[in-house]
Amino acid sequence: MILPRGKEMRDQNILHIVLSEGYRQSSAYIVRKQSKVSDYRYFFCICMTVTSILLCGCSHFDGGYQAKSTFEEANDLFNQGSYKASLNKYEQIIEKYPSTADRVLFEMGIIYAYPKNEQKDYQKALECFQKLIKDYPGSGYRQDSEMMIFNINNAIIKDKTIATQQTQIETLQQEVKRKENEVLTLHKNIEALEQKVFAFAIKMGAVDKILIEKKERRLMLISKGEVIKTYKIALGGNPIGQKERQGDNKTPEGIYFIDSRNKDSHYHLSLHISYPNERDKKRAKGLGVSPGGNIMIHGIKNGFSWVGDSHTEVNWTKGCIAVTDKEIEEISKLAPNGTIVEIRP
Repeated sequence: MILPRGKEMRDQNILHIVLSEGYRQSSAYIVRKQSKVSDYRYFFCICMTVTSILLCGCSHFDGGYQAKSTFEEANDLFNQGSYKASLNKYEQIIEKYPSTADRVLFEMGIIYAYPKNEQKDYQKALECFQKLIKDYPGSGYRQDSEMMIFNINNAIIKDKTIATQQTQIETLQQEVKRKENEVLTLHKNIEALEQKVFAFAIKMGAVDKILIEKKERRLMLISKGEVIKTYKIALGGNPIGQKERQGDNKTPEGIYFIDSRNKDSHYHLSLHISYPNERDKKRAKGLGVSPGGNIMIHGIKNGFSWVGDSHTEVNWTKGCIAVTDKEIEEISKLAPNGTIVEIRP
């Protein structure tokens, strides 16, 4: 792993990216959440770069055949991913061949700082490079070691920053979870209160008005000017605008009343609305068409009650106002024949 001085600039650039690029990738994963494929390719390139560092000097060695062979064994262990065994081999080399200590310290520092080494230890890497600089000031590895120290210190700072950000993220996630639980509790309390109000309204007697707002797609039961319950509804398949003729799939707009009900409806239960009124008839006559009729507030078609609230995702009726089966049962109990029905645009 001796670095030939003729290629010094290239090797310095390689050393410079060993940590800075590795930690840029790590930071991006945590903070920016880049794609797994891009992270993998990027990390692979970094690992291959470091591997080339550990391999590039094996043929350039002047410490004797036996020492060279031992270095090759250490490099082979590194290439196999046996980083601890490789470090142990380098420790044996420095004991047997003290003249190669600067090279050994440099290569051990690289292994300790190697991004793919799961047991990497930046403090030990710093100790290796610092000892090399102190004990071997004339070593050809001095300048590269100084650069590695610079990059490792930057990596440590980035690590601390990432750890701090991760802690902040976890704290915020916990706060969001707490708020979600609070909101859920509030929803449950509101639902319980609505049920109490509704139960009270049932005890007090019938509602005096049903207000339907087409744009908002909601039906409200009103008693003495107060809304006691609101329902989400589905309308005719062509909901915008006033109903003008039979078959236009529009829900009418105006003031009507419940004039009858059908307990044997094909839509669970149904309350018939007094459409067309005189204004509707006059409009249709002017257009030379039939105004149509049979407009109801009803439940879901028999056999399909299992769809529940999801039926309101589309406007599926031919001009009627649809709610769930449970809801039409509630409305039917509270809205007797004669109850005013106001339908707004």
